[in-house]
Order: sequence, then structure tokens, then C-alpha cells
Amino acid sequence: LALSPRNALTLLFSSYRNLLARKQSARLDKHSDLGWKLFGKAPLRENAQKDSKRIQKEYEDKAGRPSKPPSPKQNVRKNLDFEPLSTTALILEDRPANLPAKPAEEAQKHRQQYEEMVVQAKKRELKEAQRRKKQLEERCRVEESIGNAVLTWNNEILPNWETMWCSRKVRDLWWQGIPPSVRGKVWSLAIGNELNITHELFDICLARAKERWRSLSTGGSEVENEDAGFSAADREASLELIKLDISRTFPNLCIFQQGGPYHDMLHSILGAYTCYRPDVGYVQGMSFIAAVLILNLDTADAFIAFSNLLNKPCQMAFFRVDHGLMLTYFAAFEVFFEENLPKLFAHFKKNNLTPDIYLIDWIFTLYSKSLPLDLACRIWDVFCRDGEEFLFRTALGILKLFEDILTKMDFIHMAQFLTRLPEDLPAEELFASIATIQMQSRNKKWAQVLTALQKDIHPSDTEAAAGTRTRHQAEPHAAAPLLFQTDTRAAEKSGHSLSLIPNTGVGLKQNKHKNF
Repeated sequence: LALSPRNALTLLFSSYRNLLARKQSARLDKHSDLGWKLFGKAPLRENAQKDSKRIQKEYEDKAGRPSKPPSPKQNVRKNLDFEPLSTTALILEDRPANLPAKPAEEAQKHRQQYEEMVVQAKKRELKEAQRRKKQLEERCRVEESIGNAVLTWNNEILPNWETMWCSRKVRDLWWQGIPPSVRGKVWSLAIGNELNITHELFDICLARAKERWRSLSTGGSEVENEDAGFSAADREASLELIKLDISRTFPNLCIFQQGGPYHDMLHSILGAYTCYRPDVGYVQGMSFIAAVLILNLDTADAFIAFSNLLNKPCQMAFFRVDHGLMLTYFAAFEVFFEENLPKLFAHFKKNNLTPDIYLIDWIFTLYSKSLPLDLACRIWDVFCRDGEEFLFRTALGILKLFEDILTKMDFIHMAQFLTRLPEDLPAEELFASIATIQMQSRNKKWAQVLTALQKDIHPSDTEAAAGTRTRHQAEPHAAAPLLFQTDTRAAEKSGHSLSLIPNTGVGLKQNKHKNF
């Protein structure tokens, strides 16, 4: 056959292409044969890809989720697509195919360790569940007890207050703690209103206080007759002291500080009181007492309770810094201190630790600054029932609770510990400790001991104390509390410096600031 030149070129090109394809196929077969000869299996490249996919699929089936493709930057272990999902996977999963298998002994050891871990975890879970169940049961028991107590107070006691408040049943309920919902009402009835303060009187005192605030803020110089003995500097200092004390009253609650919901109420009560009692004025520590009352009473009722509470003999002696009467209270306290805790009493005497170092802060704030708020309210409950005696009984209860710790301390550490009590003080343990304190010495009760000590004071001492108070009132800036002189002498005897002791003289140095 005769071919045209074009067809001849096409045939030649086709033959050349077939020849090249046969040579390339022969070269691949040679490499394939080499792979079979060397390893007895498929070529390395294809086998590696197949194994990788198979391992990945098997792991995905076990793990229950697809794994991400490996990144070039990952380490060798991650390139193997192996990542334990838990302790169980780490212990029980077989090693990846590219690593040597676990020895039987190691696998058995890991399995035992895992089983032990599971047992311990179940024990912890069971213990935690039992603890939560116990807490829930205790909470339900307390709530049920409080609910029953509320019904008893509202339906039986409060309607018949005059005849029931001193009964044995009511006294027992009082000791267990007054329910918060009726606490304010019970406190008001127990404190009473001997001063016959009305809501209208509170409004008048508050209006006068606000007028003086405005006068001081505008730089007014007018002074009323009752303020004639006090300089403008003293009134301004008293105003600043109230602001300062409010800012540090229960700071953790953040409700009495500037902008808080109870800031204005607390400021109003303290300001109104300085107008109601200009002879007392504002003394540092009053803000804590007023704050506790505000949490349980309306503003006017809180002012009435506050004024009557501070009018009690013990509180008036401390807030007016009646040096002679304060020493009498301290002496009476030491009588029962020695009677109940002779070993600790001797240790305090040996180290010259006098009661005023730790009692002043407790008495001035009625424990509301020194103890947790809920525990302080329980102290207030029984204080409203038993009066000032319970304040000193509580002090002895605290000392008894920490007797073992205090007997191992020196002067400085005892003073620091008692002025900064532990914040996690358990209520039940404290009240159990208080219950063991006997307020009776040589067949004499607290009131009898206090009266006897007052009679034993030499008249010259009484006159000297009265003269000191007069001098303090006439020269407020020169006032130097005599109690600190006693403390200084004790510190000098023991070779310590009072500068290391936290400021426990609440109110003593601040009494120079009168009303504004």
C-alpha cells in the first residue's frame, strides 16, 4: 500500500510512543520485583500508605472520633496519630504498631494500677456524696428548726412577751439563737426604750445633723448654744471620723461604704446620735453597733435601740471613758477570770497582760468587729437576755476555748492573737465553752462583785478619776487615756513595746471629738 507522507508520519510517531511506554513499564516491573525480593511484600511506598490508613481507621473506631491529619511541625509521637484520651487510654490501650509491644508483666501491672485508681476514685466519690448528703440533711434540719422557732416566737412568745420572756423555755430558745426574721423585734423588746425616744425625735435630730453637715460644708461659722464648748475643728474632725469609720465598717460586705445600700442609713443614725447626745458625741466603734442594728431593724427603730443600748451602764462607762468605772469592770472580770481559768490567769499575770488590752475592742463593738457577723449576732441575742454580764462571760469563753494556745505564747503574741481572733471561729464550740463558765465567785454573782468593787474604790481615787474626765472634756486635744499608762507600765515590766501591739484602744483617743 502506498501511504501518503502525512499518514506515514503519524504511523511513525505512534510506534515511537508505544516503544517508550513499554520501556517505562519494564522499569516499574523491575522495581516491583526488587521490593518482593527484598521484603517479601508489596512495595514500601504503597504498603506504608496502606498501613497508615489502616492504623488511623482502627484508632478512630476505638476513640469514637476522627483524628486530625498530622502537621509537619508535630513531633514524632503525634505523627503516629496516637493521643491518649484519658488515664484509661494511657494505661490500657496497646502501643502504636510502630513501637514494641508491652511486656505481659508491664501490661498486667498497668491493669492493676488502673483498677486501684478506679477503686480509689469510687471511694472518693462515695465519700463526697455522703458529705454532701450530710450537709443537705443538716441544712434541712437547721431550716426546719428555724421555721419551728419562728412560729413559736411569732405565735406564742411575742404576743405574750411580758409574761413569757423570762420563762425557762424562752431562755433556752434564746440560747439556741433567735431566728433572723424575728431578731430585730426581739432585740427591740429586750433593749427597751427607757429614754422614750420617738420616731419624731429621730427625725428632728436627723434634720439638725443634716443642717450642720450643710453648714460645715459651706464653711458656716454659726454655733448653737450646746456647741459653745466645742471648736469648729472638733466638729469637723468628728464629721470626718464618722465618714472614715463608715468606710471601714464591715468592709467585706460592701453595703455600708459610699454607694452601698446602707451607707446613708448608717450615716444618718450616727449623725442623729451626736445631736441627741452631744455630751457623748461620736466615738470610734459606734459604727459597728449601729450597723448590726440596721441589718435587723428599720432606720428609726435602729436609732431608738442604738440610743438605749449605749445608755446602759457598761456601754456608757466605756464610751464616755469613765476611767474609774472601767477599771472596776476590769477588776470584776479578773475575779471571775481567776475563778474559772486559774492557770491562764497566772500566765497572763506573769506576762503582765492586763484585760484592757483585749477587752476594750470587744466591749466597744460588742464583738461585732472581732467575731464573724453571724456569730456576733448570736452573742447579741444572749446579751439582750442577760445584759452586760454576758459580754464578760463571752470573753472568758473565748479565753477558755484558746487556753492551750495562749499558755504557750508570750506577751506580744497573746496580745496580737486576742486582738485578731481566728475568722473561722466555730459557733457551737464557742457557746459550749461559754456554757462552762460560772459567773459566781464565793457565792457572789456578777452584779454583787461589781457593786462590792465599786464600794471598795477609795474616794480620792474617784475624785481623781472625775477630775481627769473633767480635764479631758475641757482640753480635748490634751486627753491621754490613763488605761494606756497602765499598759505602758506593764509593757515596761515585761520588756516589750506596745508599738508592736495592734491598736486596741478603740474610742479612747477619739473621745476628744464631740458632736458637730
